[in-house]
Parts: sequence; structure tokens; C-alpha cells
Amino acid sequence: MIAKTPEPPYYAVIFTSERTEGDNGYAEIADRMVELAREQDGFLGVESAREEVGITVSYWRDLDAIKSWKEHAEHKVAQERGRSDWYKSFKTRIAKVERDYQFNRKQ
Repeated sequence: MIAKTPEPPYYAVIFTSERTEGDNGYAEIADRMVELAREQDGFLGVESAREEVGITVSYWRDLDAIKSWKEHAEHKVAQERGRSDWYKSFKTRIAKVERDYQFNRKQ
């Protein structure tokens, strides 16, 4: 599902990853992180896709909201598990969205 975001400007955190083999509890924690992120002040939405490379884009009101999420205690535990168990590699990018537009086919 495409996230419904407000009028720009807002911020996008783009998390790109390559997974290790096996689940090792990943799916459960990934679902929990989305649930927890939705509860954070400044969270606007999330989109995710996975094939050989996974890409998750979360949208935030401002840089302070992103920093608070990065420092959230439960999220920090998940970050450590990611390094030790779930990812071969990952990269995080933070971008300011200055413009967006959309297309919706009429049903």
C-alpha cells in the first residue's frame, strides 16, 4: 500500500538491505517495528518491498522525529539484532521530500 503523506516538506528514511539466510525471528520483529513506529510522534507512513534487496521507506514530519525513532530503546535492540543476525549489509539514507504527486486510476 502506498503511504498517504501530507503536503511537503517532510522527510523520508530509506533503508535498503540484503538479508542473511533464514528468518531467525525477523518477520515478527519487523512487524513489531512498524507497529511501534506508527505510535511515534512525527511518523507519517511506511512502504516496503523485498526481493533480492529489501527497501523500506518511512516518512517523518521532521529530523527530530527521525532522531527520536533511531534512539527508541526497543528499536535500538532491533538494530543490534539486525547487525548480528539478519543483514549481510544495509544502508540508511535520509532525504527531504520537497515535492510529490500521484496518480490514481478511477475504478
